[in-house]
Amino acid sequence: MALDNFLFAQCILYFLAFLFGFIAVVPLSENGDDFQGKCLLFTRGMWQNENITVEKQRFIVEEWGPESSCRFSTFVGIVSLIFSAVQAWRVLFYLCKGHDDSFFYAFINLLVSSFVVFVIFVASTIVSVGFNMWCDAITENGSMPSSCEDLQDTDLELGLDNASFYDQFAIAQFGLWAAWLTWLGITVLAFLKVYHNYRQEDLLDSLIHEKELLLGRSSRRGSDVDEKSGMI
Repeated sequence: MALDNFLFAQCILYFLAFLFGFIAVVPLSENGDDFQGKCLLFTRGMWQNENITVEKQRFIVEEWGPESSCRFSTFVGIVSLIFSAVQAWRVLFYLCKGHDDSFFYAFINLLVSSFVVFVIFVASTIVSVGFNMWCDAITENGSMPSSCEDLQDTDLELGLDNASFYDQFAIAQFGLWAAWLTWLGITVLAFLKVYHNYRQEDLLDSLIHEKELLLGRSSRRGSDVDEKSGMI
């Protein structure tokens, strides 16, 4: 019963990781299409007057952010999506069949889960920090009358579709950080399983050792009885 509850908890967490990975990947992919492959993360720019006589300003991009930042974040979301789906199916199969991982596979699962936690944390940090830099650029560090969220309704005249960038990255950040927390929970459960298997193996070894001691003592007693009967 305890094993079934443990596997059920793992299955739920893997399903949540799949869901949050999907929530992160979709808006990141949409933003990549809207910005025609350009990455707004870590983008630098400033507002300038169109000309001397007209006071109308337009946002000028000085340097677009590295495309690797957006690609890496999207890739991590896809990896989390696929790996969590595979793991959820595997744990569900174990739950139905009543099987469990060996100590070796439980340890490998702990290492892989720890690695996934690390890369999702890196991707989440990149998205959060990079998007804050973009918002600081288009709001001039908060000196603009409009907020970053309001400016998504303004045509920045970049030749791109910027109508949903704030909503897209707000959802993507939620998905990535929620996926990170979920994978952190998965890693904790993986560690508990490794620890439990390790304790079980220690218990099994100690039982075998005690059995050998008991057999040794019984054989000694038998030999003592035989010696005494021979003397009589």
